[in-house]
Amino acid sequence: MDSTYNLNGGFKPTLKRFADLEGPDFFPTPDWATHALIDNEAFEGSIWEPACGDGAMARVLATTGCPVVATDLFDRRYGEAGVDFLQTSRNVDNIVTNPPYNAAEGFVRAGIAQSRHKLALLLRLAFLEGANRQRTIFAMVPPARVWVFSERITFYPAGAIRQGSGTTAYAWFVWDKDSSATTELKWFPPGYKSRYPETNQAGTKYPMLFK
Repeated sequence: MDSTYNLNGGFKPTLKRFADLEGPDFFPTPDWATHALIDNEAFEGSIWEPACGDGAMARVLATTGCPVVATDLFDRRYGEAGVDFLQTSRNVDNIVTNPPYNAAEGFVRAGIAQSRHKLALLLRLAFLEGANRQRTIFAMVPPARVWVFSERITFYPAGAIRQGSGTTAYAWFVWDKDSSATTELKWFPPGYKSRYPETNQAGTKYPMLFK
């Protein structure tokens, strides 16, 4: 049993997009998905990206001008490796990340405890469902805003050829400690994919980063 990520005692799910608990493979977040967040949410102070992978999201976050701290449980040749977000007690102004999907509830709990201002998590839209989450998260610490993508995000394993499109709906869930408003449901306007095109086009492989 992996005590780090299987927080509810369940088996590791074998879905198309799996959380990489062994370390060799992972799914970088497309740049445009992070740009959509920072174009619509203002961040002040430091930003911690605690599941940084190869730095795809951290690099975009750095364009805000905020100091960015990048860590990961695994060594992906970017940021500080060996940092277990669920076991640390660091405190920063903001936390922004795309967590391993079967650790999402743990990342919510840890992120709320360790962020001074905002916690933004890229999660499946279906995270809104579930009686347990309603009781333990949404009834107690609901997000201030949920930003739904009008365009589907496609996650590719690092090194994979980009082809096809995603079938899962995603949203940015933002907990804002400086806001007392009830949860707002918002939609990103379409066009982010074309506004922030990826460097690697369909049919080409990702380059090896940080050899």
